[in-house]
Amino acid sequence: MQNILIVGVGGQGTILASRALAAVVLRAGFEVKVSEIHGMAQRGGSVVTQARWGERVFSPIIPPGEAGIILAFEKLEALRWLPWLRRGGQMLVSDQRIDPMPVVTGAAAYPEDAIAQMRAAGAAVTVCDGLALARQAGNAKAVNIVLLGLLSRCLEFAPAEWEAALRAVTPPRFLDVNLEAFRLGRSSTA
Repeated sequence: MQNILIVGVGGQGTILASRALAAVVLRAGFEVKVSEIHGMAQRGGSVVTQARWGERVFSPIIPPGEAGIILAFEKLEALRWLPWLRRGGQMLVSDQRIDPMPVVTGAAAYPEDAIAQMRAAGAAVTVCDGLALARQAGNAKAVNIVLLGLLSRCLEFAPAEWEAALRAVTPPRFLDVNLEAFRLGRSSTA
């Protein structure tokens, strides 16, 4: 059973990323279940997608401590979901900071050492400047696809399968940018 948690904030494209991941897994012949939690996504709140696949999948929910990979589009969200990572799991994190409302209002402080906290907890953390790579691809909103490219290096599916999945789930006007964002994420030195 493979368990991947995709976390970010509203508007970052976690849902599109999870659909692309599910398309790749289905094309490979596995059973896949995906669960989406939107929260206050339209107001910049947390968005979490849980993806599970294998020969037989009975539940889409990943228990705490069972995610093999956490794909995080924002550092604080990565830190928030760290308890779901299994021992020996991998954190793939975009080095992007999006202040949640409590930070914006001054009610809370954004942890300046989020990556260090994850590493101190024993997580294997790979950090990627997803925003810079998305801009290089032609659209700052393509961070989600850059991170999918990074994720693709950790899974057994061929790049051509990922690109076919992106073609299936991406609106045509964004396809060229998303394919470039995927390639940049896959080849990044993160």
